[in-house]
Amino acid sequence: MTQAITVLGATGSIGKSTLDVISRHPDLYRIFALTANTQVNLMAELCLKHQPQYAVMADDGSAQALKKALQSHNIQTQVLSGVDSLCEVSSHNDVDQVMAAIVGAAGLLPTLAAAKSGKRVLLANKEALVMSGEIFMQTIADNGAELLPIDSEHNAIFQSLPAGFDQNQGLKNQIRKILLTASGGPFRGWSKQQLEVVTPAQAVKHPNWSMGQKISVDSASLMNKGLELIEACWLFDVQPEQIEVVVHPESVIHSMVQYVDGSVISQMGNPDMRTPIAYGMAWPERIDSGVSSLDFFDIAQLNFEAPDRQVFPALDLCSQAFKVGGTAPAILNAANEIAVEGFLREQISFLSISSLIDDALNHCEISSANSLEAILEADNAARRFVQERIKA
Repeated sequence: MTQAITVLGATGSIGKSTLDVISRHPDLYRIFALTANTQVNLMAELCLKHQPQYAVMADDGSAQALKKALQSHNIQTQVLSGVDSLCEVSSHNDVDQVMAAIVGAAGLLPTLAAAKSGKRVLLANKEALVMSGEIFMQTIADNGAELLPIDSEHNAIFQSLPAGFDQNQGLKNQIRKILLTASGGPFRGWSKQQLEVVTPAQAVKHPNWSMGQKISVDSASLMNKGLELIEACWLFDVQPEQIEVVVHPESVIHSMVQYVDGSVISQMGNPDMRTPIAYGMAWPERIDSGVSSLDFFDIAQLNFEAPDRQVFPALDLCSQAFKVGGTAPAILNAANEIAVEGFLREQISFLSISSLIDDALNHCEISSANSLEAILEADNAARRFVQERIKA
């Protein structure tokens, strides 16, 4: 029997890769719903090709435009809009798996809806854990949902840990450290003076991965790695000091686990998101992802270095926010999203991104993150704070 999948963020890079993997296995998977922000033309193409039962757009205007684009074609796709509809197609009884690939805080509510409904959650939206880690992990546990990390680094850690790690303290005691790899982004080795004048076009030009603009800027600032550090803390029940960030420019080793006997187990592969996607969809089995195997003779060598935390302060900001706890990670995430938007619009400099995040953490009220309302309130307050600073 085929598994029905809802793809949240179908028009993004993760969404497209997911659809590619699904199309390779029509005997195993079928598409229940596709969602997108406002990319009507691209969504229309996906609906015509994959014919989902539902298509959900962010707003009613985009939904109406999609309906118009599809009306002359004989397909049965129902077009919906808004957050409630996103949650509906994530929690529907007919859905088995949900690919959570909406970038940013916008993905939080539908991802939580999938967890509450006991789905297999393929988590590519790290903000759900960054903003509401305790609530999210408790929701997964309380509702018998399955959580499979899709970020290449967390997927690699998951593959490198022993089976049952999360439920066995003895196995946890065998782990010395998690080694979280980072490509270093397009500005690896640059000085602060050089970074003062970088442009958005330079920041989004990642040397190894094909990603959207926001996550590409995050990679350039190492904020992406800081958010992944927070995500790893929640996924694997560790503290920031148990995670070491290792800059590995080839992006061949996706992350590693260091054991107390001196062994290090890693997961390696070509930098293609279809590998962790296929692993998450099929776990505990493996299926063809369409990704070619590594050619070790072509690689020739692998390099490793420590990140420059003075030039790239985002790593320490994320570590500090996690340690403070409460709504601090939500404030950090919201401030980053608005600051990155400002940089992409050329309203602020690249270095101002981290400065604005630091300001938000120091000036926005940090409270207990014991409810979704408190988290969303902190998120909104941080967004307003950074928007006002950018205008000023």
